[in-house]
Amino acid sequence: MPQPTAPTAKATISVFDLFTIGIGPSSSHTVGPMRAAADFAGRVSDAGLLDRVEVLSVDLYGSLASTGRGHGTFTAVLLGLEGALPDRILPAEVDAGVARIQRQGTVLVGGTRTVPFSVDAIVLHPLTVLPRHPNGMRFAVADAAGRVLAAETYYSLGGGFIAREGADGADNSVPRPVPLPFETAAELLAHCDAHGIGFGGVMLRNELARRSEAEVVSELLHIRDVMNDCVTSSLTRDGFLPGGLQVRRRAPEWFHRLQSEDPSGSDPLFWQEWVNLIALAVNEENASGGRVVTAPTNGAAGIIPASLYYATHYAPGMQDADQATRDAATVTFLLAAGAVGVLYKERASISGAEMGCQGEVGSASSMAAAGLAEVMGGSPRQVENAAEIAMEHNLGLTCDPVGGLVQIPCIERNAIAAAQAINASRMALWGDGNHRVSLDEVIATMRQTGNDMSSKYKETAMGGLAVNVVEC
Repeated sequence: MPQPTAPTAKATISVFDLFTIGIGPSSSHTVGPMRAAADFAGRVSDAGLLDRVEVLSVDLYGSLASTGRGHGTFTAVLLGLEGALPDRILPAEVDAGVARIQRQGTVLVGGTRTVPFSVDAIVLHPLTVLPRHPNGMRFAVADAAGRVLAAETYYSLGGGFIAREGADGADNSVPRPVPLPFETAAELLAHCDAHGIGFGGVMLRNELARRSEAEVVSELLHIRDVMNDCVTSSLTRDGFLPGGLQVRRRAPEWFHRLQSEDPSGSDPLFWQEWVNLIALAVNEENASGGRVVTAPTNGAAGIIPASLYYATHYAPGMQDADQATRDAATVTFLLAAGAVGVLYKERASISGAEMGCQGEVGSASSMAAAGLAEVMGGSPRQVENAAEIAMEHNLGLTCDPVGGLVQIPCIERNAIAAAQAINASRMALWGDGNHRVSLDEVIATMRQTGNDMSSKYKETAMGGLAVNVVEC
């Protein structure tokens, strides 16, 4: 029987690195840049340089420069320089902070040092892509004589992950030894065979190297609760989404209709309407700069919550299940989905600027399919098959947001991808787990496809729908 490899520091991304709380509309363009700016400000402070800082400069490159205005990058950078972090700041605080910076024309670097700066001072380089990643940014501070005190280059890798030039790996994901390390689906399946557990079981054992089981369960349910809060908040807001495209919010109207036609919220006749509603609600909230869970990115944030709703309301035995049963299913779903997310993060990328939308929506659909298949009793190979099917039919998906906003086609795309995840899991469960194309082969193909894809179709708003749709 296959035996797991010895513990190593490789492939030890936590489920809580993949599912993080942040603000919309983009994990690559909002969450990551805020973390990078806060990290830079913290380094300047730790070096004892704040009292000498008189000049601040910010340069954005590639995709961050191309679509940063519509994605909230400028706001995220300014607030990050003041020490704000995406998992702690609330949308109302974002609005208040930006209004103050614009009114005063200054930024509180590190939360204490007042330096003249504004949105207009950010320098954009949309046609310059730094070597490591399309989402590049540089921060520098200087003294009154113009002498540079500190300068750093960062990359936003997708899903809120960041990397600093000269540092190995992602700054916000420190590898730790775990009992069942894996970088490939083959290694993941070998652990399942050796220990008689599923994808979620492997992920749980690795999480227990970091925290207690009670903490794992509590934090995963908190992630679920934030997802639910995101939906609830979205359902209270009507009108149009910000940004000038005049995209009308549909979630509140749909919710009222569903309440009338399916009061229980679990009639099998309406499963797809509920899945669509939840995906739309999350992504409308994200487009508004609301509080969301990266799953694994903001642009794909609606797929996991929508598929999870299906898992806890329509999976066998769930229609009359009590809350404890649904909580247990939620933990299983998120752990199994997280295991597949590790594969995409390690073997390819979850960045739309690097892989196109197959890296965001495709990865999320694949993760959701795995989570659902495991909740519905699938074997490890059926779960792997579900993840493979979902990604196989998202290969080549472009990222071409109209107006550089995470609205068209992003919002509807989440609903479609959630339904794909459900269908993929159903197809896999009707099989015996044997299939011709492996998940590892699909991930390798996705990476190759992303590398070959024209840059104008990778979150630059320079191709596809982004240039062929007449803006209102």
